[in-house]
Amino acid sequence: MSRVVQVVFVVPPWVHVLDLTGPVQVFYEAREYGASYQLTYCSFQQPVTSSAGLGFGSVLPFESVSTQPGDYIFLPGMDMEYIRSAQFREEGSAFFDWLRRQHEQGVYLCSVCTGAFTLAQAGLLDGRKCTTHWKRLDELQTNYPQLNTQPEKLFVKDNGIYTSAGVTAGIDLALAILEEQQGPLFTTQVARELVVYFRRGESHSQKSVYLDYRNHMNVAIHQLQDWLIANLAEKTTLGQLAEIASMSIRNLTRTFRKETGTTINAYTTLLRLELARTLINNPGITMDAIAAKCGFQDARQLRRIWQKSDATTSARHSFSSLRISL
Repeated sequence: MSRVVQVVFVVPPWVHVLDLTGPVQVFYEAREYGASYQLTYCSFQQPVTSSAGLGFGSVLPFESVSTQPGDYIFLPGMDMEYIRSAQFREEGSAFFDWLRRQHEQGVYLCSVCTGAFTLAQAGLLDGRKCTTHWKRLDELQTNYPQLNTQPEKLFVKDNGIYTSAGVTAGIDLALAILEEQQGPLFTTQVARELVVYFRRGESHSQKSVYLDYRNHMNVAIHQLQDWLIANLAEKTTLGQLAEIASMSIRNLTRTFRKETGTTINAYTTLLRLELARTLINNPGITMDAIAAKCGFQDARQLRRIWQKSDATTSARHSFSSLRISL
C-alpha cells in the first residue's frame, strides 16, 4: 500500500466484545507483520459498557475522527434490546448521518453480526445484498424491507459495504479484506499467527456441516462422524465404517440416517465439499491437490460435485467464480 490505511473501530453501547476484538486482532497482527495500518477507536456514546458488563475507557467521539477515501470503518454487533429501543435511534441519529457521509466520501463500511442494524438504520443497506447473524436475519429483513438479506452467506460485499454474520465471522471478514489489500500469502501468515484452524471464505455458509448433523445422543455415530472428519482422504467401505461404529452394515446405515437425517454418503460428500471450500482459500495449492486431500478422485470430480451442490442450494456461489484452472 502507498499510504497508511486507517481502520476505525466503532465501540457502540452494549457492544459484543468478540465482534470488536476479532477484527481488531487481525489488523493488529497485520501491522506487526509490516502492513501499514492505523487503528482508531471511537463511539457515539460515553462511557461504553459491553453486553457482558465490561467497561471501556475513554474513546474518541466519532465527530473527531478524520478519514480518507479507502479507509475502513468497522461496526461490531451489540445487544438487541438496545438496538430495538428508541434510545438507539435517538443517540445514534448524528452518527448515522456521519456514516452516510463517510460512505459518500469513499470510506468502506464493515459490519459484524448485529452491526448490520446500524447500517440499515442509517439507510445504507437499502437495495443492497447483506447478511447478519442467522438468528437475526428475519428481524433485519422485516424491519428494513428495502434491503436484500443473504441467509446462506458468511459475509457479503456490495458497493463498498461489507456485512458479515455473527461473532467469529468478523475475523473471516477482516482476513478477506486483508487479502484484497495484501494478497493471500501475507494473509495466510496472519491467519497462522491467529491460530485460525480453518480460513472461511465468502463461499462458506453460516450453517456448519460440522454442527448441523450432530444434534443427537448416539455416541457410536458421533465417534464415526469424528473419524470421517479426520479421514476424508481415505477410501473406505461400509464394512470398514461399520467396524469403526461396532455395528452391522445394515444397522449402521439405518441408525446413521435416523440420528442425522441423512445418509453416510451424503454426509461425507458435504464434509468433503466443506473442506474443499476451506482449502481453496490457501495459496499455492492446486485443485488436484485439494481434490486428493478431500477424498475426490480428481479435480474434475470435485468440480462436478461442487457445481451440482451449488445448483441444489440457495447459496448460489458459482464454482466458476473461484480458482478452477486444472
